[in-house]
Amino acid sequence: MPYVDRQNRICGFLDIEENENSGKFLRRYFILDTREDSFVWYMDNPQNLPSGSSRVGAIKLTYISKVSDATKLRPKAEFCFVMNAGMRKYFLQANDQQDLVEWVNVLNKAIKITVPKQSDSQPNSDNPNRQGECGKKQVSYRTDIVGGVPIITPTQKEEINECGESTDKNNLKRSHSHLPYFTPKPPPDSAVIKAGYCVKQGAVMKNWKRRYFQLDENTIGYFKSELEKEPLRVIPLKEVHKVQECKQRMC
Repeated sequence: MPYVDRQNRICGFLDIEENENSGKFLRRYFILDTREDSFVWYMDNPQNLPSGSSRVGAIKLTYISKVSDATKLRPKAEFCFVMNAGMRKYFLQANDQQDLVEWVNVLNKAIKITVPKQSDSQPNSDNPNRQGECGKKQVSYRTDIVGGVPIITPTQKEEINECGESTDKNNLKRSHSHLPYFTPKPPPDSAVIKAGYCVKQGAVMKNWKRRYFQLDENTIGYFKSELEKEPLRVIPLKEVHKVQECKQRMC
């Protein structure tokens, strides 16, 4: 059964299929450390190993997307569960059914993503109540969630004619990939001020995904993971109109 050690880590023995699709499970001692964002395993309890013994394997918790029962996927492996980590699935065997349930629960709790709920008070370019006076220029805004924080940026300028109808200067609706604040990559000489994983809401599907963000003096960009060299998007800070914290949260 998994237990909590003196360092507040979840520990215990499991069998793991170290070589993918080999069908061979080996007994290992596992340590789940949420503070170090890691799930590591050793040949035995490190207290029983010689000083300086290295671990056999390790997975960063940010790479694990799901942990679930795998008895149907591996019917010959009793009390089996699977971890989806990146492009690979790790199959593990627990000691019994209760052990399986407890490991699945503690692992899913460790990788659980908490995302903010966008406040109803946030500006929205689609709000029909946002109407300007006749003859004045209006600026529409777009709200993106970056690391759980809404970033409001101007998307396009509209002019209001004397009849109260809005007309786009280009008379064309730009696609999402051609918004004015999008640039393909950050300047090469920019020094990174802060970097790390955040959870971002998609602009179209509205689902939440973990992304690796980098902030420098001029831009904020995000990558699929810290291993990627090319960002998925870069937003110049000069185009950011407002940043504020969401007060309402949901899991």
